Order: sequence, then C-alpha cells, then structure tokens
Amino acid sequence: MEKGYSEKISRRLWNLPDKGELESRREETFIDDIVQKDHLERRVLSAIAGGDIRTAFDGGAGSGRFSILLARHGVKVTHFDISSPMIARAKELAEEAGALKNMEFVEGALEDLSAYGDRQFDLVLSFDAPVSYTYPNQERVIGELARICKKKLLLSVSSRLGFLPYLSNPIQKSQFVLDDNTADPFARWCLDHRDEMAEGFHFDIEAARRLMKEGLMGGEEEIAEYERGGAPWCITYGFMPEELRGILERLGLREVEMAGPGAFARTVPHEILQRIMADPKEKRDFLDFCYEYDQNPYVLGMGKDNLFARAER
Repeated sequence: MEKGYSEKISRRLWNLPDKGELESRREETFIDDIVQKDHLERRVLSAIAGGDIRTAFDGGAGSGRFSILLARHGVKVTHFDISSPMIARAKELAEEAGALKNMEFVEGALEDLSAYGDRQFDLVLSFDAPVSYTYPNQERVIGELARICKKKLLLSVSSRLGFLPYLSNPIQKSQFVLDDNTADPFARWCLDHRDEMAEGFHFDIEAARRLMKEGLMGGEEEIAEYERGGAPWCITYGFMPEELRGILERLGLREVEMAGPGAFARTVPHEILQRIMADPKEKRDFLDFCYEYDQNPYVLGMGKDNLFARAER
C-alpha cells in the first residue's frame, strides 16, 4: 500500500460538510456512543480532579465533546482536528457553553505535531480512535502525543479484538440505535438495511484471520475509491491490548491503566438497551456498571473503537 493515503483519506472523509453537525449528535443517536462518552468523561474529570492540570491538548477533538468539557472546568485547551466542519461546530458549541475564552482551535493532522514542544501540555488526550487512522504511522503518532505530554495521557484507539466480531455481525451497529424513528441518515440506513445485510452475509474466515494477525482494516479498495473521488472510511489499524501497553511503557510512561468501554453494552439486545436508556435510574445504574465491568482486564479488548489507556509521566 502506498504511503500517505491514510492522511488524505481521513482529511477528505472528515471534511464532508455535514460531519460537524452529525458527529455532535452521536450521543443523541447511538447507545454505544452514550456508553463510550460516559466512560471517557469520567476519565477526563478524574484526570483534572487534583487541580494540577492547567493546559490540555485534545488531538482529534472533533466537535468538542471533551475539549469544551475541559475548558468549562478552567483548563486552557488546544482543540486540534483535521476537519474544518467539526472545528466550526466545536466553536459554536463552545460559545454556547461559555468556554471560548479557554480554547484555541487548530486545524491539522496528528501525523505532524512538530509545532508543539516537549512536555508542553499538562494533559494530552486523543479519543475516538484518530490515532488508528494514521497507519502506518500509528506508533510514531503515539510517541508524539507522549512527547508533548507533561503529566497525564488519555488515549482511545481501535481495538483489534473488539472489531473482529463485526466481521461476523454486519447488523451490530443497528443494535445501538437509540430511537427507531430517528431521522439521522446513518442510523436510518442501519435500520432500513438490517434484513438486507443479514441475508447477504457470508462469514469469511480468511478475512478474520488476516485481521487478527495484521490488525489492518482497509487498504487498496479504499485507495481506489479515494482516487475515484469518493470519501471511503479511514484505513484503520486495530491495536491489541498488550501491544498498546507495551508502546506506552517503552515511551517511559508509567501507571498504565486500560479499559474497553462498550464491552458490556455490546452483549445486551437492542430492545433491552432502548428500555434501559428510557428509564433515568436504570440508565444511570447501567452506565455505572458498564464503567466497572469494562475495566476488567479479561474484557478490555472488546470495546471496538474504545481500547482505552491512561498513563502518567
């Protein structure tokens, strides 16, 4: 596979005009996003609870879900993203939240963080797997995030073990649709094509074994679609849990903790998830238990896009 395509494909995909608006509404659309964001928010709030975090870098900050949270808590945040539509949406949401004064917005790719100095930020975070979209540079990008980190690093990447079940369950995303009457185009597509996808599915053991061995999702087909002018999904690298831990430890980071947000929720049927989400107390209890369960080392690889790690200098 030719070099340089991961960044170009990511840039085109995430700069589609509707990305800012759609990504900002994911917690109103998908239950797995509710579970994931709840877990990550707890991690962010825990990281700043000691009062020693004054500056933060959010790499792949999207529509501002966590950069705005940090800014509202008085942290000076660099909101860094490859997508101008998502940055524009983040600015709107930051203004609504009264957080603009604590935020700087930078458009750029994680492959190049040369503008930032060693240990420049007290807290560095990168959520929703943008690191996994930098193949074949994913390990170098983690190194750069660690380089600019002074105190604490929070990271979520695509999980190889978590993604593999999707190869044998093409309708799993529809499991997490919050409202069957949604107008969201992607959620609507998942629901409307559920039967078609199930009927047309064939398990491919060679594809499963290849992903298990190499960790790579996408490649030549995505490049060809890009060259035709399309906007394919990102070429994605899925990490194994011990692989990610090893990278962080080799970088000299310590007290590495890991989790797989979403591991418990993905075992619950669609109808039950919707009922739980409709009851405020059950929803809170469910999210509390997900947070506990998803930290168990025996399940931490099952979070799909949410193999999470925290580490300290």
